Amino acid sequence: MGRYEVGAKTTFSAAHMLRGHKGACKELHGHNWTVEAVFGASKTDKLGMVVDFHVVKTELNRLSALLDHKMLNDVPELGGVNPTAENIAAFFFNGLKKAVKLKPSSVKVFETDDSWASYSE
Repeated sequence: MGRYEVGAKTTFSAAHMLRGHKGACKELHGHNWTVEAVFGASKTDKLGMVVDFHVVKTELNRLSALLDHKMLNDVPELGGVNPTAENIAAFFFNGLKKAVKLKPSSVKVFETDDSWASYSE
């Protein structure tokens, strides 16, 4: 049996510094982050969709607005965790899980074009 996957992306710009890091990332620096959410299902709904892109994009944009042009270490919604790409991926995953009928398969967060972290359950 086949499986469907759909995805949506958003971007935001934000700064952070990684507490406890021994390298350059302990210093204040920023990224243009890209967030990619993937949803999967073995069948589609009665409209032929896995999930409505509009619903996913609305929630991705709402979540990214909480972080955009912020110092991530100071964003209350991140709960005081070290603002690593891994923790930001979990933040988006959990936000989407609460707001969208279908739980995401995974959320991938890119700090750069070739460095990313993902979260799934």
